[in-house]
Amino acid sequence: MAVAAAGPIVLIGAGNMGGAMLAGWLKSGIAGETILVIDPGPPPAMARLIADNGVRHETTAPEGVKAGVLFLAVKPQMMAKVLPSLKALVGPQTVVVSVAAGTTLGTMRSHLGECAMVRAMPNTPAMIGRGITGAFANDSVSKAARDLVHDLLKVSGPVEWVETEADIDAVTAVSGSGPAYVFYLVECMAEAGRKAGLQADLAMRLARETVAGAGELLHQSPDDAAKLRQNVTSPGGTTAAALSFLMADDGMQPLFDKAIAAARKRAEELAG
Repeated sequence: MAVAAAGPIVLIGAGNMGGAMLAGWLKSGIAGETILVIDPGPPPAMARLIADNGVRHETTAPEGVKAGVLFLAVKPQMMAKVLPSLKALVGPQTVVVSVAAGTTLGTMRSHLGECAMVRAMPNTPAMIGRGITGAFANDSVSKAARDLVHDLLKVSGPVEWVETEADIDAVTAVSGSGPAYVFYLVECMAEAGRKAGLQADLAMRLARETVAGAGELLHQSPDDAAKLRQNVTSPGGTTAAALSFLMADDGMQPLFDKAIAAARKRAEELAG
């Protein structure tokens, strides 16, 4: 991938999400020497990746560097401590991108000043290149800068741009937190299988592989989720019997409505 940035890509934090993005950039063909990682102690695997690919690594922000794209990939609770030390990295051409939940554009602006900013929300499947990211850009982000950020984010999976910053809270509730809902579905299916008489480990293997396989089918199929559900549901059959409970008025939809609303509300609270 050819990336035309006004300066180096500066990555703040090389943990799970930051490390996934770094690995994706390198795999896509971005030269290691165009990337600067600032992290006081990256995990051993990330330290090896950095060293093996000629990526510059610093424990604190160096002097004399203006980032082309400044990626903030530290934990949300660390932002207030980290942001003040990064202002010197921001120049007239810098685009700041935050992938931390609850860190608003206003928070970043209060520490970094007025500049082009993107607030993005990836999810954990980004670690295997199968995530999805919601993103919002402020008015200072040019089309060229937005295209550049899009290219850098898409190494982890599709990128969807939203119209308002408030929409990021809904993205957080649906896809940001969404993998946990799927993992819990596996737990519930396995426990129901155990109660139906299966050995616990067998029930878990069946549930896990069923959800993983169904997800891959959904990924590869041109059909939407409703069509795929209908394809496996024979009238009067076993699947229909189960769905009569899951799709009832007090079934999964109202539970998900409440769950997503609760997650969005909490995202709004974290954003202050």
